[in-house]
Amino acid sequence: MRTRLLAGSAAGLALVFAGAMPASAADGDAELSVLHGVPGLTVDVWVNGERTLDDFEPGDLAGPLMLAPGTYTVAITAADAADDSAPAIGPVDLPLTADMSYTAVAHLDADGAPTASLFTNDISTTDAGEGRLTVRHVAAAPAVDILAGGSAVITGLENPDESVLDLAAGTISAAVAATGSTDPVIGPADVTVSEGVNTIVYAWGSLSDDNLALAVQTIEGLHSAPAGVPSGELGLADQSGTSTGWLLAGTLLLAAGGVALVTRRRVQSVRD
Repeated sequence: MRTRLLAGSAAGLALVFAGAMPASAADGDAELSVLHGVPGLTVDVWVNGERTLDDFEPGDLAGPLMLAPGTYTVAITAADAADDSAPAIGPVDLPLTADMSYTAVAHLDADGAPTASLFTNDISTTDAGEGRLTVRHVAAAPAVDILAGGSAVITGLENPDESVLDLAAGTISAAVAATGSTDPVIGPADVTVSEGVNTIVYAWGSLSDDNLALAVQTIEGLHSAPAGVPSGELGLADQSGTSTGWLLAGTLLLAAGGVALVTRRRVQSVRD
């Protein structure tokens, strides 16, 4: 299981969590990625009192980082702060369990205040020929519906909750709208669901400030044995699962009607 990033999607990864990360990954380590989803704010990220991300920009992703299990104290300050004594967000404690995958997200709450949430990523095995889709609402916006073919298949998704679906690999068309509406605020767009990949979509930004955006994280290697079962349209499972990374603004993922849907509350939210 691994998460891939597009080149340049997060700067300075070699310095991320310096001093907190072991020299080499060990059995039982936890995997952590970090997403910056607060518009208009370049920040520094401090872990256990040490600056570990410098000039971290909105939409950037750092990771995945392999960390020893434990609790890490994270503070987010204005860029180039002398220390973490006056954080814009936090400090917050991130408890990480062995052999689990997490994404920590700095974002706006539904009312537009900066906050942070820790999500646990579903890395369980998918069935042959299927991929996984996770949609997370971390934007300053009301509850939303996810539409397929103009009809809502996920309803009332609120900040900072998530919905998770397993579905056949292939191409789907999706849009997002305010709950109870079929007028898209993002999309529709054709997107790819790849076999053995958890594609995680984040809606972030602010509706009132007209800067809503999307980020997509992919976690690969969730195939059942044998892997490589042919997928749907265009052979999407063959290559896209190994090259998909973080995409910003303009892509939304959604299952077509008739698939089984599990709506999950996000595992943990940590706020100022």
